[in-house]
Amino acid sequence: MKYLRYFISVVLIGILALQAFFFLQILAWRWVNPTVTSFQLAERHRICGWSIPYIHDCGLKQEWVEFKKISPYLKRAITISEDSDFYRHSGFEPQAMKDAWNRNQKNSKHLRGGSTITQQLAKNLFLSGEKNYARKIQELLITGMLEIALPKERIFEIYLNNVEWGEGVFGIGAAAQHYFSLKPHQLSMEEAASLAAALPAPKCYDKVKYCSSARVNFPARIDFILERMNK
Repeated sequence: MKYLRYFISVVLIGILALQAFFFLQILAWRWVNPTVTSFQLAERHRICGWSIPYIHDCGLKQEWVEFKKISPYLKRAITISEDSDFYRHSGFEPQAMKDAWNRNQKNSKHLRGGSTITQQLAKNLFLSGEKNYARKIQELLITGMLEIALPKERIFEIYLNNVEWGEGVFGIGAAAQHYFSLKPHQLSMEEAASLAAALPAPKCYDKVKYCSSARVNFPARIDFILERMNK
C-alpha cells in the first residue's frame, strides 16, 4: 500500500507539473508568438521525415501576420464557419459538446468533438491527432488555460496564424499567398468565404487525392458563409 501511494503521488505530481508547463508557455504567448505547434511537427514528419530540422523546410509554408493586418472579411467568415459565438463564450459550447458525446456513444470508433476555435487551437498547439477521452480531457484543460491567460483577440490571432489550410500550408499568411497570391489584408468577401469553407477538410480543399474520406460540400459551405456575411 505504501508503494502504491508513492506511485500515485508521483503520477499526480507529474500531471500537475505538465499542466504548469502548459500554462506558463501559454502565458508567454501574450507577448511572443508560438514558433511551431504539435500538429505542424507531426505534419512535417509525415511529409519530410525527421531529417530536416525546421518547419519551414521541404515545402511547408507559414508566415506570421499581425491580427490588424488580416482582412475583416476573413475574421467574420471564420467565426461563421467554425465558431459563431467565439466572442461570447468562455471557450466551450456545452450543447455542441453534448451532441458530440451522444454521437460518440453510438460510434465509439470515430470520436468527434463539438470544438470551438479555442479548443481547436488547444489541440493543434500541444496534442496528438489521436482521438480518445484522455486527450479530450487534456484539450479541455488547455482550452481553459488559453481563455484565462489570453484575450480573445490574441487567441484568434494565434489560431489564424497556425491553422492548417492545405498540405503543408499553415496560417493565413501562407494560405492567402498559396490560393490567391494575395496578402491577408487584400482578401475579398468571396475569397475569405472560400478559405473559411476549407477548414473542415483543408487537405481535400488543396488536393483532390485527400478527398476520398472527406465529406465536405465546399460550394455549399461557401454559399452559406456568404449568405450569413451579407446579413
